[in-house]
Amino acid sequence: MYNILICDDEPDIVSALKIYLASDGYGIYEAYNGREAIEMMQKTEIHLVLMDIMMPEMDGIQTMVKIRENSNVPVIFLTAKSEDNDKVLGLMVGADDYITKPFNPVEVQARVKSQLRRYMQLGGGNMTKKNLAIGGIELDDSAKVVTLDGDAVSLTPTEYDILKLFMEQPGVVFSPKDIYRKVWKDAPFGSESTVAVHIRHLREKLEYDPANPRYLKVVWGQGYKMERGNTP
Repeated sequence: MYNILICDDEPDIVSALKIYLASDGYGIYEAYNGREAIEMMQKTEIHLVLMDIMMPEMDGIQTMVKIRENSNVPVIFLTAKSEDNDKVLGLMVGADDYITKPFNPVEVQARVKSQLRRYMQLGGGNMTKKNLAIGGIELDDSAKVVTLDGDAVSLTPTEYDILKLFMEQPGVVFSPKDIYRKVWKDAPFGSESTVAVHIRHLREKLEYDPANPRYLKVVWGQGYKMERGNTP
């Protein structure tokens, strides 16, 4: 059974999400601010976090930063339509996805299942072994390990899936919508900013000079591609 932590300062929202997700057999844990969420994760094995951005004591952005210090567990933000800047900031600090309030229960369940599936695959050894290497980047898909010039690189499940997509087809240009469909497995509405933030994160982790990337290139007006990086 997977454990989900729901963190929102509105009890009605927590209760509604608990009803939606408990029916799928998940263990549900509750928190009403960021500090409670961090404390819960320190004493309980959590597999996914659903978290509001605007909360007292410690907001979702601050909590996200704290979570990423020790964990790559999937985090889905719960946001209001007016919080577009906060959505982007949340993705920049390590969130995997977001759901806009008021939310559709079916969408919540689908997003949760998708992120859990990706996360558990990253932690399991039951997939076909596949080693990919481009320049100094190596991806071991059986161990779910990525290294850069021999040093381990910590990626979120979403970042890992994007990198794997690129490394499996070097030189192929993927539009933001293509990437969103293949990685998030969802309709690509408003996908451009979400994908751009994750690409920026990957560059920060894999490029020695993110402003002049060696591997992850923009093809203006078309999308992104992975270069082989044979030369500095």
